[in-house]
Amino acid sequence: MVNYLLMITADLENLTNLQPQGGCDDPSFTYYFKMKCGNCGELTQKETCVSLNETVPAAKGKGNIHLAQKCKFCSRDGTVTMMTGRGRPLTQAQAESGTYAPLMLFDFRGFEPEEFLFGSGWKAESTGGTNFTDIDLSGGDFAEYDEEGQCPVMISNLRAMFKVVK
Repeated sequence: MVNYLLMITADLENLTNLQPQGGCDDPSFTYYFKMKCGNCGELTQKETCVSLNETVPAAKGKGNIHLAQKCKFCSRDGTVTMMTGRGRPLTQAQAESGTYAPLMLFDFRGFEPEEFLFGSGWKAESTGGTNFTDIDLSGGDFAEYDEEGQCPVMISNLRAMFKVVK
């Protein structure tokens, strides 16, 4: 069993608390990533998606998992299970220092995560007090104007990494 903590950072201009729409443990937020087979090293051609509210029974009947998938090259089985309670929003202070914020903990068996793909369904707070919701980061950035705080807001230079944790 290898656990991977998804960590994110970005350049935030006049924004803080970047996180999924319903918080870090949002059951309906979908995580997209590419995986590599732990047996043959084959990289998935398409992104794989998982969310907390979608589970399947584990093959050996020991609870539920969030994804069961076979490698298309060697046919080895692999699973992904999400573990809540470890995520925190990315703050402006963390962004300014280049620090990564933990988002979600995953238990990968038979696969390894390779690349996280930012999509839609994010939220952030303006330093002027405005909440921005349903932010789409699939294009790599976000720019708006905070009418209430009278300042531009921007998310750019998105970066993600998976950190192995014990």
